[in-house]
Amino acid sequence: MNRHRKNLEEKEKITWLAIKSVAKIYIYIRPFQGEFFLGMLFLLLSSGTALAFPAFLGELVDASQKEPKKIDIIASYLACLLLLQAVFSFGRIIFFERVTQKALASLRQSMYSHLIDLPLSFFHSKRVGELTNRLQSDIGVLQETFTSSLPELIRQLVIIIGGIGLLAYTSIKLTLFMLAVLPIIILLAIIFGSRIRKYSKSVQDASASSNILVEQSLSAIATVKAYTNENREREKYKIATKKVASLAITGGILRGGFASFLILGLFGSLVAVVWKGTSLISTGELNPGQLFSFVIYSGFIGGSMGGIADVYARLQKAIGATEAVLGILDEKIEENSKIDSKISAKKVDSPYIISFKNVDFAYPSRPDLMVLKKFNLDVSNGQQLAIVGPSGSGKSTVMQFLLRFQEARLGELFFYGKNASFYSKKFLRKKMAWVPQDVILFGSSIKENILYGNPNASEEEIHSAAKRSNSLEFINKFPEGLHTEVGERGIQLSGGQKQRIAIARAMLKDPEILLLDEATSSLDAESESIVQEALQRLMKRRTSIIIAHRLSTVRNADKIAFISDGCVIEYGSHEELMNISSGTYKKFVKQQLY
Repeated sequence: MNRHRKNLEEKEKITWLAIKSVAKIYIYIRPFQGEFFLGMLFLLLSSGTALAFPAFLGELVDASQKEPKKIDIIASYLACLLLLQAVFSFGRIIFFERVTQKALASLRQSMYSHLIDLPLSFFHSKRVGELTNRLQSDIGVLQETFTSSLPELIRQLVIIIGGIGLLAYTSIKLTLFMLAVLPIIILLAIIFGSRIRKYSKSVQDASASSNILVEQSLSAIATVKAYTNENREREKYKIATKKVASLAITGGILRGGFASFLILGLFGSLVAVVWKGTSLISTGELNPGQLFSFVIYSGFIGGSMGGIADVYARLQKAIGATEAVLGILDEKIEENSKIDSKISAKKVDSPYIISFKNVDFAYPSRPDLMVLKKFNLDVSNGQQLAIVGPSGSGKSTVMQFLLRFQEARLGELFFYGKNASFYSKKFLRKKMAWVPQDVILFGSSIKENILYGNPNASEEEIHSAAKRSNSLEFINKFPEGLHTEVGERGIQLSGGQKQRIAIARAMLKDPEILLLDEATSSLDAESESIVQEALQRLMKRRTSIIIAHRLSTVRNADKIAFISDGCVIEYGSHEELMNISSGTYKKFVKQQLY
């Protein structure tokens, strides 16, 4: 919650460099620049009609005393002016809204397209909530900027500059008097108001902290009760809420003082302007209607000057949001996944479909800890290879390499006899299907999750995959069958059911290379037996690489590679490895059996 609000309130100083970074967003407005400039025209016209309104009101006041016949004519001018302002304001809002929505839709699409092309290492260093916040909230800030803040800034600047010019034209003496009094009051009000806003933020932060205490204690209520810490949690919440109340009371005192200052300052300056104006009327230097117009213009200018502070704060947030969005767009992508490689994958001068040659690797977050060291491994076409070893030996890293999620520091990885870099990552991944230990399903229907393996599959193919993966039995027990919603991350299904859906998805893809990463390690004996039966169907007549701890999963593999400390230390069939006296694999098997 705090992180989310912090992102929304991020502000940057408005510098020339910051303005240049915001200007980069213009590339998304350029296709709609015709409508954008129409919106700007309507903005200027609506500001102009707003400035003309007080002048006509002043003439109406003067006409009531000097030329009563002109009252109706001036009133008709005012009516036309109001109508024009309504039309111009409508046009301004419509055109800015159209441009903004189209431009930001394009920006969101570009940002999401860029995100899904970023390497997996990027997502290991970022929270998903932070990224979705960038995609929604930060772009929402930009939406407010283009539809409201930027037009409002331009409008207020036009009113201030134009209003001061008209005031000077009306009476230079009264203008100088007003500028000597009103801006000082407004400046003090802005400073006072910013202090109150900062204090209000501290109240919000304290309130958010108290809410976090509630969230944490209630989400872990079983632990709270088990350790009889109810009174401790009550006391923590009591202290937090007292702090909120104390801050809020002090904030109330400041707001009361601010309200009194506004009454004295703004109304006092207005009285001073009227007093000076009436003295000029008494000497014949000003007409009553001109004073009437002057007072309204002063109100316009004062309101605009006061509003600029708020607009400035919103623009600061927009710059922060823009730099955050551009920061993601500047991240280097893994590869352009929109490009579909057409390279043939025939074997070239090699009997192996996959080969690791002296691969060294350490994760970027832990560069001093080598995970793979001079790693060598060959996989023949159609072979079932099991990779076995203790935790932390590098088994899952091998899977990361096969999926091209990671790149070797030294050494080479070959597919079909050619260096992996010869092929696009998308091309190679299309040849593979992956069934991980922790299956994460999409929060849609069972059918949609199976279809992810082949979105163009027919109903018959989906039904066949569900049947061969031993999923159809439990699917048919659901009232909605294949259309059953699985919930977020598949929470409505058991571990074994999720594994079978993942297997059905892999079957539908019909891959050349199958990657099984601890696919049965977290299942009970009954579920494992059902899943294992489905896996045997899936592995039939295709190259399969299996990471597993359980003997039942690996003993039927054609070859077994035992990995320790990032190296293959034993390689062979189950029988061959069991015949090695004091072999590491043999010890592993004995630990499984006894």
